[in-house]
Parts: sequence; C-alpha cells; structure tokens
Amino acid sequence: MNPLIFALLSLAGGLGAALRFWLDGFVKSRFTGAYPLGTTIINVSGSLILGLITGLTLGNLVPQELFFILGTGLMGGYTTFSTASFETVRLVQQRRWVAALMNGIGMLVLSVLAALLGLTLGHAL
Repeated sequence: MNPLIFALLSLAGGLGAALRFWLDGFVKSRFTGAYPLGTTIINVSGSLILGLITGLTLGNLVPQELFFILGTGLMGGYTTFSTASFETVRLVQQRRWVAALMNGIGMLVLSVLAALLGLTLGHAL
C-alpha cells in the first residue's frame, strides 16, 4: 500500500465516522425509545454497502485500491460493532430483554443478510 492510498483510507475512515455520528443523531432526533435504532440502521446499511463493494471488487469492477479506501476506510469508520455491543450490555442492565436480544442477535442476523445481499448484487453487476 502506497502512502497516498494510506492517506485516502485514513480520510475515508474519518468521513465514515462523521457520517455515522450525523446519521445516529438524525435518527435519535426523529425516533425516541430504548432501542438504539440508529446503530442498527448504520450497521445493517454498512454491511450492505460493504458487501456490494466487495462483490464489485471480486468482479473486477472496482480496483483493489478503491476497495481499501471505501471498504476498509469509509465502511470501517461508518459501522460500529463496539457501540452495538455496549448498547446491548446497557439494555441487559436495564432488564430490557427483548430489546437486548433484538440488538445483540437480531442486528447481527440482519447485518449478515444485508452483506450477503450486497455481495450477491455486486456479483450480478
């Protein structure tokens, strides 16, 4: 990896984190409740996009360098497994069992299915 790709990957990571921060705030301003809907939307949509980028890269429609920038950088900064884990623990501490199960297991299942859908779409193009 050359220094330019590394710099672009780093910038994309920061952009992804800023996008996550904005989207989570937007969702929280529109939907109230105990369930962390913003994190679910972020992780599921990020998994879909990463799957799509990966499928396009495997089909040689996206260069490997752009995959690093968009997949590793942008989507790496955008998605947040650590926040989802922390929010699940917080829900368990609050004895919100259904929300905790939905957040811990439901989001994982949805994210895997979204990644599979994105990968399939990327291969089909």
